[in-house]
Amino acid sequence: MEDRRASKESHTDMLDALLKNEEDPSKFKMTDDQIFDLLLAILYAGYETVSTTSMMTVKYLYDHPKALQKLREEHSAIRNAKGPDDPISWDDYKSMEFTRAVIYETMRLSTIVNGVLRKTTEDMELNGYLIPKGWKIYVYMREINYDPILYPDPYTFNPWRWLEKNTDAHRYFLLFGGGTRHCPGKELGTVEIAVFLHYFVTRYRWEEIDGNKILKFPRVEAPNGLRIRIWER
Repeated sequence: MEDRRASKESHTDMLDALLKNEEDPSKFKMTDDQIFDLLLAILYAGYETVSTTSMMTVKYLYDHPKALQKLREEHSAIRNAKGPDDPISWDDYKSMEFTRAVIYETMRLSTIVNGVLRKTTEDMELNGYLIPKGWKIYVYMREINYDPILYPDPYTFNPWRWLEKNTDAHRYFLLFGGGTRHCPGKELGTVEIAVFLHYFVTRYRWEEIDGNKILKFPRVEAPNGLRIRIWER
């Protein structure tokens, strides 16, 4: 940030846009800490969430051939109505009902953002407990996503559960936050994963093994293992 302020060179990135706000007295002036925090949040929210969800979607589809077949049928119908090089359109995306169900179910099982922080603006009562004004609350979404009352058989990958009723009817649907703090990238992130899945599941091929034709799909592997770090808290 110091280098940018001292530089005469113009940039067209997020940092440059935030620093230019300092020159406009009508706009809110952010501190360096706020800018730093915002940039980290954007990197995490815009990259880690989509890439990790895409990876886990492939994993669940590989483990559940019935869901993979249903997804392939949906995308094959879209692809068959187009030329080989025609891109998919917004209308195509809106028709991907089962695809969205697969994405939501993946996000429910592999909750990338475990929870959200909120601050009470007034005294409130919740389940007989008084939460004073000004208290900070951590909404632990992972616990909600595994609640067997809300999601029967919660540890089972079941995209069909999302087809039973619209997500707007789920008052506990918090995969993208809620209220005025609803994730502004919800549609963009879902579109990115849906487009990835479209080209992923339509790039299948037949292989002949021992005289039998086997349908082969792309898959994701971790050749060097899945690295983890364990420490004592």
